[in-house]
Amino acid sequence: MGASLTREQAFWVLNDLPAIGPVTLNRLLEDFSGNPLDILAASSSLLAKTDGVGDKIARTINGWSRHFNLEKEMEKADSLGVRFISREHGDYPPLLKKIHDPPIGLYCLGNYDGRKPSVAIVGSRKTTLYGQGVAREFACELANRGICVVSGLARGIDTMAHRGALEASHGSTIAVLGNGIDIVYPPENIDLYKQIQDYGWIVSEFPFGRKADRQTFPMRNRVISGISQAILVVESDDKGGSLITAKFAGDQGRLVCAIPGRIDQATSRGCNALIRDGATLVTSVDELLEELDFVERSPKPDFHDGEGLQGVYRTDLSDKESELMAYFAGGQAFDVDALSQQCEIPVAELSAQLMMLEIKGCLSKKLDGRYEAVFSGLRQ
Repeated sequence: MGASLTREQAFWVLNDLPAIGPVTLNRLLEDFSGNPLDILAASSSLLAKTDGVGDKIARTINGWSRHFNLEKEMEKADSLGVRFISREHGDYPPLLKKIHDPPIGLYCLGNYDGRKPSVAIVGSRKTTLYGQGVAREFACELANRGICVVSGLARGIDTMAHRGALEASHGSTIAVLGNGIDIVYPPENIDLYKQIQDYGWIVSEFPFGRKADRQTFPMRNRVISGISQAILVVESDDKGGSLITAKFAGDQGRLVCAIPGRIDQATSRGCNALIRDGATLVTSVDELLEELDFVERSPKPDFHDGEGLQGVYRTDLSDKESELMAYFAGGQAFDVDALSQQCEIPVAELSAQLMMLEIKGCLSKKLDGRYEAVFSGLRQ
């Protein structure tokens, strides 16, 4: 099959050869004027002139058909509805091309709308209810504002980010995998994986069957940040993988934002450290979009003003949030304990819900710790 390879197939071969990473592949493409066919046809001595290419890599490229069965890979891709796109393909994310070591190709499921700006939401696998709620609400509002939400399909914050985006009207999300696209990890996200295929994009730079390991996750993280204009870290320990993604984002010239957290909570250490070191502190979607200058291009969703809203913007509320807001309809202010007794919701759960309503701009916390409504009416 080697003699009849197309340019796109040549990219596919090079992308999947063992023991050759994206840094070396990009160096080879630079030295061979971007032509993958010339690389596969080159002699070992000519290949070895590229920095990082030794005898082993040169022999692998020369005998690529012994290391990678392109025909079998193409058949499997066809059976699963997967596409492989090279960095020359029109659907390859334009921002991703600009990073130092972009994948030379991607396996894709679903549909990608390159016209939409994108923001990555990442965080810890071990999360609090507060963190999960923040990730979900931010993702939903971003998606409602025409922003594509990017994450890694991992447990915790990633899962909530994808779900929030899918809950929005016409929302879209991109899941970047740290394994082959034919593997669903974690397995409990199989339904979410299927939903994203229908309303977003699943991508991986790894060949079919490649399992996740310590090497693939950092590679995945650079793609998450590389696709996005900004990255928002919701919850992370001080050694979490999200901090690696944040570092990639900084190196790639992306905006790095973080949600502040409690100083006595392990899941807040990473976010608070990022803010201390210069990341943008974010407490609302508007703040994030203002930093990115998306405000004019991403109008707030339309809604019918209810009596007493006084023109203040707010997002849709869940049934529980609407019930809580009803307690504030008369202009009363409540502390958490007093409201907990009235609505019979445990203090810990109630605190998280009040925080979310504060983030949405529905409630304001007074200096004495009591909450009051920013507006007196409820959306009709």
